[in-house]
Amino acid sequence: MSGAIYDKDLDVSDLSDVRHAQAASLNAPAGQTDQPVLAVDGLQVALPRGADRPHAIENLSVRIHAGRTLCIVGESGSGKSVLATTIMGLLAKELNVTQGSIRLGGEALIDDGRACSDRRLRELRGTGMGMVFQEPMTALNPVHTCGEQVDELLRTHTRWSAAERRAHILSIFERVRLPDPQRIYGSYPHQLSGGQRQRIVIAMAIVLKPRLLICDEPTTALDVTTQAEILKLVAELQAEQGSAVLFITHDMGVVAEIADDVMVMHLGRVVEQGPREQVLRQPREPYTRMLLDAVPSMTPPLPRTLPGGPPLMAAQGVGKTYVRRDWLGRGKSNVALRDAAVAVHRGETVGVVGESGSGKSTFARCMIRLIDPTEGTIHWGGDEVQALPERQLRALRSRVQVVFQDPNRSLNPRRTVGSSIIEGAMNFGLDRNAALKLAGELMDRIRLPRTALERYPHQFSGGQRQRLAIARAVACQPQVLVADEAVSALDVSVQAQILELLREIQRDLGLGLLFITHDLRVAAQLCDRVIVMSRGEIVEQGLTADVFLRPRDDYTRRLLAAAPRAELGTQPSTDAVHEAV
Repeated sequence: MSGAIYDKDLDVSDLSDVRHAQAASLNAPAGQTDQPVLAVDGLQVALPRGADRPHAIENLSVRIHAGRTLCIVGESGSGKSVLATTIMGLLAKELNVTQGSIRLGGEALIDDGRACSDRRLRELRGTGMGMVFQEPMTALNPVHTCGEQVDELLRTHTRWSAAERRAHILSIFERVRLPDPQRIYGSYPHQLSGGQRQRIVIAMAIVLKPRLLICDEPTTALDVTTQAEILKLVAELQAEQGSAVLFITHDMGVVAEIADDVMVMHLGRVVEQGPREQVLRQPREPYTRMLLDAVPSMTPPLPRTLPGGPPLMAAQGVGKTYVRRDWLGRGKSNVALRDAAVAVHRGETVGVVGESGSGKSTFARCMIRLIDPTEGTIHWGGDEVQALPERQLRALRSRVQVVFQDPNRSLNPRRTVGSSIIEGAMNFGLDRNAALKLAGELMDRIRLPRTALERYPHQFSGGQRQRLAIARAVACQPQVLVADEAVSALDVSVQAQILELLREIQRDLGLGLLFITHDLRVAAQLCDRVIVMSRGEIVEQGLTADVFLRPRDDYTRRLLAAAPRAELGTQPSTDAVHEAV
């Protein structure tokens, strides 16, 4: 693909050039007052009876013009995603539009609470509006190749030949900067990285050049460099096509990067909206100020005084090599981790950061023996565990417990949360009465009522489920908690609550914490020391303030430069980082 807009060597650390290109590429000037691409008036969506409030969306009105990006922010349950699915005609059956209208380029999708026909909605999905979902693995069909899934859209909406469709799909794959488009055309979703899968979903959304592009948390689970690339890609595509973009996010740094206008939602209502500069610099509403205050700073706090003593968990020279064999039995080695080392002491938080594929999760899984290392030594306290068989290892597992990214996969949906919490405690020696007493005390600690023990996971919010997953891990009375992206999918206010809970538990129980994250702002505020990984190796480590303010490795500098800031889109260049020292 030729042309500056799709130059593969473009720097992803700054979106300002793309934003200027957007204005220049449109037929009408910025700030135009002609017909909006999307117009929503007085929209009201009712929740089913028995819900904690009557409406998922209440009396919402908004306009988005061509070439403009509206960012919608708010906590979980604020109605952001309900608005997106209502526009797309994908509203859950238990929800009902009771009043209001939605118009796409003047055409009524909903008029006075009544939707247009399903046939017309299907025609408009892809041609008039496209959607990028948060989790690409749920948006993509695992039994069809990526090329087939994009081709389905073209077969439905065009009369092109198979050869024409394939050529167009390959050009779109190149446009969204997928490496080796021919290979990816025939690949299945599980064979791609998270960033590549998200690019496939974007390709599906823009392949027919829709007037409206809806992005629902498309960068939540991505590392900072991949996130920067995705944000720049969305801006470039908007510049070329002049689309209106509705971007849903809980990341104020992303808002500062890409928004023209911002709308803040809370419990289904719009509490504030306006130009980006006004909302971020001079918010009028306390709720907006609360969201901004919850954003972690990239400036690390002063180092803490730690208890010291021997490490609770330590490793030296840990490596992991996978061998894939073909049908003839010939092996091909893939080194996922090489010569990794760490020591976690009482009361200390050690962060591990890096891009997707850097080896940080492989390192964590070796440390907790979910996978077996191929080299190196691992100690839990005074015991060497890297080669222990599972039968002997089981008696030691109470020392190291894990909090995973998705609490839905940590808690059994068919069991009450109480039974899930006491299970581990009973496995490691407590009788049922003692385990139940401990579970009640943990409910007090995580600030949920003790009656919650009798409820099921689906009856809680995402943040509450993560609190329960932490309680389940702490019930085993570990010495070390390993948190693998434990807050990456949470909105900023809930994220702040979970981080404070982890600090309190660590302070009260003296736990060591190994914290795996791609969010550099969280690492800056939570971690005492930071390990930076790239391509399976540790490239830099040290005190958090030293690594963030005086990075020695070029890779660390690139990570810091790619992290979005909440200060109206400004990003730290290498010079700025040095200037802050």
